[in-house]
Amino acid sequence: MKHISYILALFGVLIGVVLVAWFGVGNVASAVSRIGWPEFALIVGWQIVLFVVLGLAWYEIMPARRWRRSILPPLGFPVCCLPIWGRMVRDAAANCLPFSQVGGFIFGARAVTLHGVEWHTATASTVVDVTAEFLAQIAFACIGLTILVLRAPGSNIAGPVEVGIGLAVIACVAFIWLQRGVSTVFAKLGVRIAGSRFQDAKERVEVLRAELGLIYGHAGRLALGFFVHLLGWICTGVAGWIGFHALGVPLDFNDALAIEALLSAAAAVAFLVPVNAGVQEAGYAGLGVVFGVPPDVSLGVSLVRRGRDIVVGVPILLIWQLIEMRHMRHGDPRTDG
Repeated sequence: MKHISYILALFGVLIGVVLVAWFGVGNVASAVSRIGWPEFALIVGWQIVLFVVLGLAWYEIMPARRWRRSILPPLGFPVCCLPIWGRMVRDAAANCLPFSQVGGFIFGARAVTLHGVEWHTATASTVVDVTAEFLAQIAFACIGLTILVLRAPGSNIAGPVEVGIGLAVIACVAFIWLQRGVSTVFAKLGVRIAGSRFQDAKERVEVLRAELGLIYGHAGRLALGFFVHLLGWICTGVAGWIGFHALGVPLDFNDALAIEALLSAAAAVAFLVPVNAGVQEAGYAGLGVVFGVPPDVSLGVSLVRRGRDIVVGVPILLIWQLIEMRHMRHGDPRTDG
């Protein structure tokens, strides 16, 4: 899988380079140069707002356990800040490191265990949170598809998007079915993977299954997590709208929302591609044309988004690694397993 990720990343970078060269390096650079520091600061600041929204969604899904009270005094922050921090690490890893999005899920769960969350709570809540976000992403893609059909009824993109959404719904239902314990596939796979590392692999898998059952027993929290995630996806549409306007494109909010929604659908299909290399650039270039945005300007928005991810993500990863080093030196037993 690691080699496949590297190959996909290199292929994606090649696609991005070809697109920039095809539409003109000078044209793309000219588009990017239109943005000023105040506009870029707004884009970065809005990303922090998005982290808060997504972190609160994870917080709502996590079981109400003793850790919510125990970690508040040493951190000095409200307990809801811990899932926000974990979400920041998750997205920073997915956007800046040469791993698929799955790597980001693992790093985000690891980040919260460093501050007192038990491994099974972090793991199970991450799985459910990703599922809730995926369901919200499907709803967001449906919103984008509706806008596309109303805006460009004869577009050739609508058909493939409809098929993709249908397949996504089937995949999500199957994933939830497996999590609920109806199938033993996860349990058997977990024992095989963990058996070579932990002597109590079976016990760990049973604990994880019990934790999943506990989380799915709170329908109200799951529904709230879904709606908060949907709000988060709409916030990504706002981010896209800000990006286009920062480059001088007076794009309607509904059109920007549709571009981000359909782009998120494409990214979901290509989730194995690290940092969405090439997928993001091709998506912006292709979808922008449908809504009247020149490809070079759309590529400029994509590059600004890449810059935002690096400016925000690199400091987060550095802070996380400093925390990891501190815990390794002190040998904190809470991080075992």
